[in-house]
Amino acid sequence: MASCGGAGEEAPDEYGGQSSLYEAYNELHGLAQEFDTPFDAPAVLVVGHQTDGKSALVEALMGFQFNHVGGGTKTRRPITLHMRFDPSCDDPLCHLVSDADPALSRQLSLHEIQAYIEAENMRLEREPCQFSSKEIIIKVEYKYCPNLTIIDTPGLIAPAPGRKNRALQGQARAVESLVRAKMQHKEFIILCLEDCSDWSNATTRRVVIQVDPELSRTIIVSTKLDTKIPQFARSSDVEVFLSPPACTLDGFLLGDSPFFTSVPSGRVGPGHESVYRSNDEFKKAISLRETEDVVSLEEKLGRSLSNHERSHIGVSKLRLFLEELLQKRYMDNVPLIIPLLEKEHRSATRKLNEINQELSTLDEAKLKEKGRTFHDLFLTKLSLLLKGTVVAPPDKFGETLQDERTNGGAFIGTDGLQFPHKFIPNAGMRLYGGAQYHRAMAEFRFVVGGTKCPPITREEIVNACGVEDIHDGTNYSRTACVIAVAKARDTFEPFLHQLGARLLHILKRLLPISVHLLQKDGEYLSGHEVFLRRVAAAYNNFAESTERACHEKCMEDLVSTTRYVTWSLHNKNRAGLRQFLDSFGGTEQPAAGNFSQETTVGLVSDEKPETKHRSDVKLSHLASGNDLGTCVQTTETRYSMA
Repeated sequence: MASCGGAGEEAPDEYGGQSSLYEAYNELHGLAQEFDTPFDAPAVLVVGHQTDGKSALVEALMGFQFNHVGGGTKTRRPITLHMRFDPSCDDPLCHLVSDADPALSRQLSLHEIQAYIEAENMRLEREPCQFSSKEIIIKVEYKYCPNLTIIDTPGLIAPAPGRKNRALQGQARAVESLVRAKMQHKEFIILCLEDCSDWSNATTRRVVIQVDPELSRTIIVSTKLDTKIPQFARSSDVEVFLSPPACTLDGFLLGDSPFFTSVPSGRVGPGHESVYRSNDEFKKAISLRETEDVVSLEEKLGRSLSNHERSHIGVSKLRLFLEELLQKRYMDNVPLIIPLLEKEHRSATRKLNEINQELSTLDEAKLKEKGRTFHDLFLTKLSLLLKGTVVAPPDKFGETLQDERTNGGAFIGTDGLQFPHKFIPNAGMRLYGGAQYHRAMAEFRFVVGGTKCPPITREEIVNACGVEDIHDGTNYSRTACVIAVAKARDTFEPFLHQLGARLLHILKRLLPISVHLLQKDGEYLSGHEVFLRRVAAAYNNFAESTERACHEKCMEDLVSTTRYVTWSLHNKNRAGLRQFLDSFGGTEQPAAGNFSQETTVGLVSDEKPETKHRSDVKLSHLASGNDLGTCVQTTETRYSMA
């Protein structure tokens, strides 16, 4: 392990193998975070409030200063530091990993790293959330760095109550949610920082306990020890502070008891405001502060510290403990990672062999032959689905009538209502292909057959009573024909549009089902995604063009059917109908007799501007019986609305 001072420089070969191990694990950790790979890479997650000295402790563990420290929010994104001990690096060597591609990184100076972090903080400060869970990943090599992966999280906020502090309270909730999400990773060791002299008043631990109730993967660190020692008046207070009972800490900690650290104040730099001229001076100041803390504690206790107590005081002791703990975690994970890597290797090898085989067949003639074969097989599957089959599972590809109405559109009558699905045969069955087509046509016949004559308003009747070519009277027969043709077209034409949309939906559903059957039979062209997309696009275009062509044919049939209106005119009630129409249409005198109307219309059509009248009249006298001695006169007139 790397230790304080230059001890590591005396035996650099001792750390060569370990450095390679840690570097490999650091790379795995970055991949695990970016791609959510199934193995866990141990790391130290630093959690603390804004004034707990969190960033200062991280810098002390690293052996150099790289970030801004002080009050307020200095970290709005977690910062992952992959540190590797390298005795040959007299100055920190930093690489910033790309956010877009974790395999790419660029070397930056400490000043550039600081500028990047500050720019990210300013960018997030302007956004509504103000914090981001995506980590800033930095790889660091330095002669004072431990072999650790440390994740520095945004500092927790303890806002004051009250409505005027709502903005700060919202930030506090956002930070706590981010930190808790990071603590959910079971492979992370939680470094819980507390800045208090009374363990019962600890605040960060309350947040950590929500995720790690037993504190089984938590290390508690009391920061700013140099400021707390003068506060103790009695040696017994120091004893309780150094070795608190387990009931006070709410669990059993890693390391058995808390660690105590002090980081000297002052920044490294050439300016007059800087305290240290180099990182070496900063490192020596940390070691000196550790020695002074031990002396001060022994004076307060009136005795020498035990070996256990000494092993928990100072940044160097904490760093050594973290290195040993993470190395043990690394070794424990190796047996779990190797089978996963072997599995990935076998999978990659198999895919590579498949690609090589595909490359060997990239011949134009062979590709054309494969395309023709796939074309024939695809059409065979389509024909099979239309004729009927049970090969495709209905629970996966079938649709009930309710699903079909939702996805393909429903038949809506003039009253805005749907035909009750319980009257449709096989409504609850999950169908596809030809069976689904039959059910859709059955519903269409039910809906059209049950359509009633739409209501006719008085205004429509009056507007239909126009002026004839040779006189100003009203042609009531033509009026009725005009209304019948228009209403028939308005009523039945929407059903054709709805039927086209429904059948197009059924036809397009055959594509994924055919693909499933091809895959099931091992006849699918995997690896030719461009060709398969072209096939899918061609099939969908064919289905849509077929629907348009069929719709045009049906509309032609609809127009031709609704051009002719067949009348049956009887003496019964003729006078009443004539009088009713006269009340709307003009001054025609009602004729004697009775008049009744029966109109038969096929489908719907559009009326042409010029109207020709053609009538074929047949008169017949039918005797109803010798006892009645009366005759019923029947007139049948056929009008062409061409």
